[in-house]
Amino acid sequence: MSVELGHLTLWLAVGLALLLARDGLAAGHDAAAAARSRVLARRLAALVASGYLLLTLAFARADFSVAYVAQHAHSTLPLAYRLAAVWGGHEGSLLLWITLLAGWAALLTGAGRCGTPRLQARVLGTLGAMTALLLLFLLLTSNPFRRLMPAPDEGQDLNPMLQDPGMVLHPPLLYLGYVGLVVAFAFAIAALLDEDLQGDPARTRQAWGRWARAARPWTLLAWSALTLGIALGSWWAYHELGWGGWWFWDPVENASLMPWLAATALLHTLAVVDQRGALRAWALLLAIACCALALLGTFLVRSGVVSSVHAFATDPARGLWLLGLMVLVVGSALALYGTRAARLGLGARFALCSRETGILLNNVVLLAAGAAVLLGTLYPMVLDALGGPRISVGAPYFETAVVPLLLPAVLLAAPGAGLRWGHHAPADLLRALRLPLLLAAVAALAQALWLGHLRWAALPGLLLAWWVAAGTLLDALARLRPLPGQRRWRTLPRPVVAMLTAHLGLAVFVLGVSQAATGLHERDLLLSVGDRVPFGGLTLRLSGLQQTPRENHEALRASVQLWQGDRLVATLQPEKRRYASSEMPMTEAAIQRRWDGDLYLALGERVEGPDGRPAWVLRAALKPWVSAIWTGCLLMAAGGLIGASARRLHRAPAAAAQDAQDARATLATVGDTHGETADDPRPGHPSAARPINRSGLAT
Repeated sequence: MSVELGHLTLWLAVGLALLLARDGLAAGHDAAAAARSRVLARRLAALVASGYLLLTLAFARADFSVAYVAQHAHSTLPLAYRLAAVWGGHEGSLLLWITLLAGWAALLTGAGRCGTPRLQARVLGTLGAMTALLLLFLLLTSNPFRRLMPAPDEGQDLNPMLQDPGMVLHPPLLYLGYVGLVVAFAFAIAALLDEDLQGDPARTRQAWGRWARAARPWTLLAWSALTLGIALGSWWAYHELGWGGWWFWDPVENASLMPWLAATALLHTLAVVDQRGALRAWALLLAIACCALALLGTFLVRSGVVSSVHAFATDPARGLWLLGLMVLVVGSALALYGTRAARLGLGARFALCSRETGILLNNVVLLAAGAAVLLGTLYPMVLDALGGPRISVGAPYFETAVVPLLLPAVLLAAPGAGLRWGHHAPADLLRALRLPLLLAAVAALAQALWLGHLRWAALPGLLLAWWVAAGTLLDALARLRPLPGQRRWRTLPRPVVAMLTAHLGLAVFVLGVSQAATGLHERDLLLSVGDRVPFGGLTLRLSGLQQTPRENHEALRASVQLWQGDRLVATLQPEKRRYASSEMPMTEAAIQRRWDGDLYLALGERVEGPDGRPAWVLRAALKPWVSAIWTGCLLMAAGGLIGASARRLHRAPAAAAQDAQDARATLATVGDTHGETADDPRPGHPSAARPINRSGLAT
C-alpha cells in the first residue's frame, strides 16, 4: 500500500508544482500571490520528500515486488547500502534530484533570504515549473513505484562498485550542487521578468545590488556542494579504482566539471554586479549556462550515450526525452534572454586595469576551458551518431587542451583580489606583484631542496601554487594592517575571509596536482608468501593471506608488512572481493597515508611464481602529496560556505539600503575612491582607496 501511496504522492506533487509555477511567475505586485507561492513551495517539498521516503521504505523492507527495488537491491545487502541504493539507478537518482530541487525551493521561502517578495515569488515559480517538468518525465517514462507481478524471490543487487562509503555521499552532494545551480538559473529568469531591473543603469543600480546579494548565497552554497561532490568522487575513484588521484577525464566526471567552471565564473560575476552594477547581462547568461550544463550532466549520466562506471542508465529512449526537456528549458530561457537583455543596460563603466577587467578575463579563461572539456566529451558521441568511426578522447587531449587554458585563471587569482574596483593604476599593480613573485620563487625552490630532489616537470606547478599562496597571504596581511594614523589592526569581514580561504585552497590544490601528476611511481610486483621486495625506500613483505566471509561477499585479504631497515613500519591489507549475488570480483586497495604522500597497494590475480610456488601480483604506487588535492578542495568549499553565511548577503532590502547610505556618508570623510563603490566589502571604511605601502601592496 505504501508503494501506491508514494506513486499518488508524486502525482499530487505535479499538481502543486504547476500551481506554484502559475502563482509564482504571475505574482507581479500581488502580495497575496507571493505569500501563496511560499505556502505552495513548502507543501510541494513535503509531498516530494514523502514520495522519496516511501521509496526508501520499500528498499529498507527489501520489497522486491517493486521493479526498481528488485533491480538494485538484495536481501544480503547491508542496510546502509540498501538505503543508498535508492539513488543507485536511473529512477531513484532522478527522484533524489527532484526532492533536492523541492527542498531548495522550501529553503528559499525563508523571510529575508530571497530579496523582495516579488523576486522570491518568481524564483519559486521558476523552480515550480522545473519540478513539474521533471516529475512528469519521471512518472511517464521512469516510474520508480512500478510493481512486478509476480514478485521475484530475490533482487539483482546493487552494483558492487557502488557499495562504498564514498559513493554513499558523493551523488547527494553532487546533486545538491546541480540543483543549486538551477536555483541560480531561477534568479536569472526572475530578473529577466522584473521590469524594475531594466532600463537606465543609474536608476536600477540599487535594485541590481539587491538582486545580486539575494542570489549570491544560494550560488555559493551550490558551488560549495558541487566542489565537495567532485572532490569526493575523485577520492572515491582514487581509492577504489586507483585512478590518477586528481582527475581521470571520464565523460561523467567531465559532466560535473563543466558546470563547476561555469559556476566559478558566475560567482565572480555576481560580485561585480553587487559592487559595481556592471556585467548584468553577462551574469544572467552565465546562470543560464550553469543550468544548461547541469541538465547536460544529468542527460549524460542517464541517457546511455556514454559508457562509464558512473552512468546510471543505458536506455537511449529516456535519454531522448531528457534531451528534449533540456532543449525546452534552455531554449525558452535563451529566447527570453534574447528579448530582454538589451533593456538591462551596460551598467557601471570600468577601466582596463581594474578588478572588473580581471574578473572578466577570469570568466573568459574558465569558459574557454569548459568549452574544451565540452568538445572533448561530446565530439565522440556526435561523430558516432552521424555514422562516423568510434573514437575515444582520453587524458592526453584534455591535459594538452584544458590544463594550459586553466593556468591563466590560476595566475589571475593572486593579483585579482588586490585590484581596486573601477580603476587601478598599472604602475601600482606592477609594484604590488614583485613581492609575491619573489616569495613564490623562493618557496618553490626551498620546497624542492627540502624534498631532496628537483623535478623540472613539477616546477611550474610549484611556482604557480606558491604564487597564489603568497599573493593571498600578503593580501590578507595588507587588509589587516592598521590604516594610516591608526594603531589598531583591522578585522576581516566574512566575504573577504571567504575569498581568501577559497584562493588558499586553490593554491593547496595546485600544489597537490603538480606533485602527484609528476612524481607518480608505480610497479607491478610478484610475491609469494614470505617474499620481500624493495619499493620506494621500504621493503615490502607478503606475510600471509586469509579468506574472510562477509555479509554479502567473501574477501581474500593479504597482509603486506612495510619494513624500514629492521623496523616494522606498518601492515597494509589489500583485498580481492567476490560478491555472491553477481559473482563480480572487486579490488579493495590499502593505502598508507604519510605527510609527503601515499603508498598505494592493490592485490591482483594469483599466478605461478618463478619457483613454482603460488604468487600474487601486487600493484604498488607512490603518490606524493596526493592528499593536498582534497585538502585544497575542502578549503575551497569552506570558503564558499563562509561566504554564504555572511550576514551582509542575508540583509533585508531596507537594511541593505541603509548600509549603502551609511557607506556613502563615510565616503564624504574619506576622499577619492578611485572608482570604488559605496557597498564595497573592504575592511575599515568600505570603499576607501587603499594606500600603497613600501612593498607596493595595496593596504
